[in-house]
Amino acid sequence: AVVSTQSTGVKMAFRSLAARSAALCKRALATEASSNSFPLTFGSPYKAVHDNAPVKQVDIPSTTGHFGILPQHVPTIAILVPGTISVHTEAGEVQKYFVSSGTATIHADSSVQILAEEICSLADIDEGAVRAGLEAAQGKLSSASSEADKAAAQIEIDVYQGMMAAA
Repeated sequence: AVVSTQSTGVKMAFRSLAARSAALCKRALATEASSNSFPLTFGSPYKAVHDNAPVKQVDIPSTTGHFGILPQHVPTIAILVPGTISVHTEAGEVQKYFVSSGTATIHADSSVQILAEEICSLADIDEGAVRAGLEAAQGKLSSASSEADKAAAQIEIDVYQGMMAAA
């Protein structure tokens, strides 16, 4: 009888915990956001592009695909891949930047924080230099003897290919 009572108590406690956890973990839209804009912080270790600037939309390249962020977006953490980030300002301007990698965090209050390892305006990309860098990286990959060297060369290739697509 002792085992039966303990087993029932454990099951009840587990059901109670599971019900509370499910309620806490439900995905929901951000509820504290204004309807037209949200604050964006966007930067790298070397450059701050936006510091809590109100924007209407941000489009990002991530490991799960490109997606747009609007006010009241579901809270999310995304890993950035080499590509273009488009920032749609309140004034209607679209600012485009290339990022090499990083993270994007969309908070429950609708604020967004994008931290990139490297950032540059698309206008600053020199296509000739990118082509030369891509060729050099492809040469490194073909002559690499260790897995670490191959991986480093492949990362360079991915970044240069992302820059070529963005330019």
